[in-house]
Amino acid sequence: MKFLKTIFKIHLFSISILCTLGCSGDESSSIIDDDEVIPITNYDITSLLSKFNSTGMTIEINANSVVFNTNDLPDHKSPYYLDTEWESELYEPYNGTNPQFNLNPNRIAEQNITFTIPLFPEESSNHRATNLGPIGIARNGVVFFNQYAAGNSPLTNEINSFDQYLGHPAGMGNYHYHVEPTYLTEQFGNNVFLGLLADGFPVYGPFENGSEVTNNDLDEFHGHLGATVDFPDGIYHYHVTSQDPYINGNGYFGTPGNISQ
Repeated sequence: MKFLKTIFKIHLFSISILCTLGCSGDESSSIIDDDEVIPITNYDITSLLSKFNSTGMTIEINANSVVFNTNDLPDHKSPYYLDTEWESELYEPYNGTNPQFNLNPNRIAEQNITFTIPLFPEESSNHRATNLGPIGIARNGVVFFNQYAAGNSPLTNEINSFDQYLGHPAGMGNYHYHVEPTYLTEQFGNNVFLGLLADGFPVYGPFENGSEVTNNDLDEFHGHLGATVDFPDGIYHYHVTSQDPYINGNGYFGTPGNISQ
């Protein structure tokens, strides 16, 4: 049996986000045989941190992890800013494309959510299922939820309460995205970095190499190993797609860090 071994060199560099971190280079590789691709991961996601931008978010690097604290207030307009202290600046009636849109009774409220995420994510031997509630953070400080509504129900009915940027607030007012955050893909592009899941692996848009990504292109965790605009030598990454499970599949590919709120 022939093996092809490719060494991916990922160069680390220093950035300053509430602190300064100096790093040295690491390597990752994948071994490809006749049956499967077996990723050997040793990645550094430090370069992605400068893409996060929100006045309601802080980022701090501690040893092998990065700590995000977010107030989870979307930086775009929404009908869910109705009757809130931000209404005059950020309220906008629904103007999306869903004729069945139905404003749910919840309203956006400020949160205090902290993610401690590994800076050097690796594949886990025990792929932990995602919980209801926050599972990751978008580059604008809004959190990602998984593919289920309350009670682990499908999103079939809840989708009709998604605003024009495909987010909505839960019962305690925490705004979130279950599906593609169109505010970000419209602003930055449909193939770009959108955020991180709690295991440290990045989430990218619904296109790759000029083509729309489908669920058939992804593994059971809703990701795959390959080059991205930020990691031309390759990294495991998730994609948002237009069909269930949208962002994440049957658990995290890596080991998730801590999430508190």
